Amino acid sequence: MDRTEENRQEYKELQRRVKREVSKAKQKAYDELYTRLDNREGEKDLYRLARQRDQDGKDVQQVRVIKDRDGRVLTSEESVQRRWKEYFEELMNEENEKEKRVEGVNSVEQKVDKIRKDEIRKALKRMKSGKAVGLDDIPVEVWKCLGEAAVEFLASLFNRVLESERMPEEWRRSVLVPIFKNKGDVQSCSNYRGIKLMSHTMKLWERVVEARLRKVVEICEQQYGFMPRKSTTDAIFALRILMEKYRDGQRELHCVFVDLEKAYDRVPREELWYCMRKSGVAGKYVREEQDSVMDQLSEEVRQESPWTMMFADDIVICSESREQVEESLERWRFAPERRGMKSSYYTTALDCITL
Repeated sequence: MDRTEENRQEYKELQRRVKREVSKAKQKAYDELYTRLDNREGEKDLYRLARQRDQDGKDVQQVRVIKDRDGRVLTSEESVQRRWKEYFEELMNEENEKEKRVEGVNSVEQKVDKIRKDEIRKALKRMKSGKAVGLDDIPVEVWKCLGEAAVEFLASLFNRVLESERMPEEWRRSVLVPIFKNKGDVQSCSNYRGIKLMSHTMKLWERVVEARLRKVVEICEQQYGFMPRKSTTDAIFALRILMEKYRDGQRELHCVFVDLEKAYDRVPREELWYCMRKSGVAGKYVREEQDSVMDQLSEEVRQESPWTMMFADDIVICSESREQVEESLERWRFAPERRGMKSSYYTTALDCITL
């Protein structure tokens, strides 16, 4: 465009019109948000906004320096990256003392049906949009936009994976991002949680298989995390009601809050396969899951992987006396520790609820 006075005036006028339209759009969006927050359905959005506002003030967006294992501060980009690689390799490949199980359970070798299109449609509906993508840079929105063409392609792809019992090599590659836990030394690697940015197509595959496994595996009623139609808020509400009843009855209630130490990083793999086989999971699915974690250099039980629900690592044990709750704690602690899991000394707490 020629930079004449006439063109400049036209540009300024268009700029003013665009600003007015943007302002109107923002005001409309705010009005809709306020209306939504003002009713019962908007409570979830209200809490989400509050959490996000609080988190924005706490998050460490970028750490340019980190300490090595001896406590020396590393400043160069190359040495920092090398330290992160060293830390996560050690963490994810740590040998579990109880890794080898003596008793064995034979796999259930049964016929496994092909992946159906309706299973893929249901999995697509469950996938949330707007999430960070993996190295393939293909968000789930692409598959949703392509409609039936995507369902047809994914059905063919997933059935090839099911038949070969080997996932594509591209799915094995991911970006590992350290996220600060908002506690402890910001320069210590141990105060970060590693989050993997994975292929959304792989997540779709996982959800299809997960839906099938839920029909076979039974989960105890006390499990609230990672369960459909249940939430940890339900457990918190139940605990609050229990506390109020004991207060009203002027009785003591002893509660112990237990947290497993690095539960997601130290999952005993052999125990996982053993439990799947013992629950009657088809051998093909067991081998599929084994294949997904066989590469020890990049091994990690992913935070959002749907079949890690058995390692949701928070538990509350309640009893009317300190002796009873300590006895229950020891019995509960024995079960995971004989399989190589450890309770975190620093985050396990005993509390007495009284008047």
